[in-house]
Amino acid sequence: HGHAPLFADLRVCIAGGAPLPPELHEQVKNELGGRGIINAWGLTECPSPVSVFLDDPEFAFKGTVGRPGRGVEVKIVADDDQMCGPGEEGELRLKAPQLFAGYVDSSLDAAAFDEEGFLRTGDLGRRDDLGYITITGRIKDIIIRNAENISAVEVENVLHQHPAINDVAVVGLPDPRTGERACAVIVVAPGAEPPTLEQIAAHCKAQGLARLKTPEQLEFRDALPRNSMGKILKHELRATLLG
Repeated sequence: HGHAPLFADLRVCIAGGAPLPPELHEQVKNELGGRGIINAWGLTECPSPVSVFLDDPEFAFKGTVGRPGRGVEVKIVADDDQMCGPGEEGELRLKAPQLFAGYVDSSLDAAAFDEEGFLRTGDLGRRDDLGYITITGRIKDIIIRNAENISAVEVENVLHQHPAINDVAVVGLPDPRTGERACAVIVVAPGAEPPTLEQIAAHCKAQGLARLKTPEQLEFRDALPRNSMGKILKHELRATLLG
């Protein structure tokens, strides 16, 4: 840019809660100053186990969430429960001093921990040769909007109650302001008028759905893509929406 950054004494900015667009790091570095943005990854059950650190090389800032902190163990496990090698995608599982003891409803614990006591995070990622971790996706169908987790299934269950909706899928689409926005893809019931965003918002409110979970975008389709088991193929749907 050729101009001095705004804050000469700024060391670094910190982010977490949702994946970052890589160009944001560059913008912050150029405009505000400092090293840019440190991205950390974690979840309420295990706060910030993995983070970029100030003295990490530049590539770590661009797209990785850094390396495990002190005392943190991360294992990456493939679908077949095999451990992943460098560069292979699998579920990230955690053991750490700050790992929670379990849920208040202890019936949830069996699914949350694996047989070695690692937390199954539901997040997918890979680790490079130097130990830096990149988040690549999620197993759980969660939309992260303004660092708040929204269950797509919960929103779909509410939308299925609407008389004009025959079939519906809720997917997260990238949003420059909120990280992700909830987009409802609707198959309209025969003979019904396509509902408006205002009508959907009113319906969600009447059903007691939190406002932050209400879809911000509607798309209409004649049918939703499904596999032979009848499961909606959200990755295919998302790809068509992103054009």
